[in-house]
Amino acid sequence: MKSSNSRFNKCLYFSTNALARKVEKIAVENWKKVGLSPSHAYLLMMVLENPGAQPGCIADEMQLTPSTITRLIEKLEEKKLVIRTTEGKITNVYPTPKGKELLPKMKVCMGEFTKTYTDILGADESMRMVQNINKLTDKL
Repeated sequence: MKSSNSRFNKCLYFSTNALARKVEKIAVENWKKVGLSPSHAYLLMMVLENPGAQPGCIADEMQLTPSTITRLIEKLEEKKLVIRTTEGKITNVYPTPKGKELLPKMKVCMGEFTKTYTDILGADESMRMVQNINKLTDKL
């Protein structure tokens, strides 16, 4: 059934979650190529772009709770993709050489993910939708 035909089609909660589930399905399939979930991949890309990032800054950027970021970092540590260092009360996250090796493949995944949803929605609609979602998210 299409979301637009559901009895809940006028509900923001229902509609945004239906969209999120569909986007998540595309993203999960796409990021399998590097053996990471989308959340792990985006966190690793942040650390690759900003070595020494602090978990609180990562949480702000990814709009996730600090405890969620901690769990994501722990999984990336288990996979030997990042390491944490602590200096006093400050924790920094750094990519490992193994994590750095994934960057070219992750850039390909990012491009393919964008292409997949752009092919479905169209370039203009995709850009407008992302801009509108960001604007609405900022308002809430």
